[in-house]
Amino acid sequence: MSIATKTGDLGTTGLMYNRRISKCHPRVEAYGCVDELNASLGLARATAEHAFVRDNLLPIQQDLVVLMGELATAVKDLPRYPTDGFKLVTSDMTARLDQLIGKIEAEQITFKGWATPGANLHAASLDLARTTCRRAERRVCALHEANELQNPEIIVYLNRLADLLWLFARWVETQPDSASP
Repeated sequence: MSIATKTGDLGTTGLMYNRRISKCHPRVEAYGCVDELNASLGLARATAEHAFVRDNLLPIQQDLVVLMGELATAVKDLPRYPTDGFKLVTSDMTARLDQLIGKIEAEQITFKGWATPGANLHAASLDLARTTCRRAERRVCALHEANELQNPEIIVYLNRLADLLWLFARWVETQPDSASP
């Protein structure tokens, strides 16, 4: 089967359970932004000079696949989604981000003023991922406000992830080598 299915030639795309939806629907915008975030994290992971960051980005990317799957499911199909064996975003996923935040903050990384991205390639890629995360968060909030989001933990997860990415970038800027907290 070709990747070019041509089913989207008229401006629609498929959700889980074979539902068709406009490519400019807020749901598609939301999971599309998360897809961009995942690609940004892939760039950050590929350019990572520090094992601490690199090793923690892959599990986050895997979490984002779970998150995208949930977002790519219409509200009326969500009850069958976990029954069919698919994972949902949970507070445990957010707690893992909180643990990483605590680990970095324990190093007393401080910053005065506004952070200017670009101190080095890796920090810049993390800041790009952070801003992409914030856009994804805004799109998910729009879904929530339209009563199209059943799991508010998705918003919490994205909010915490953006905070973590900011900390990762600042941490990277302070590291002389591949040290880890």
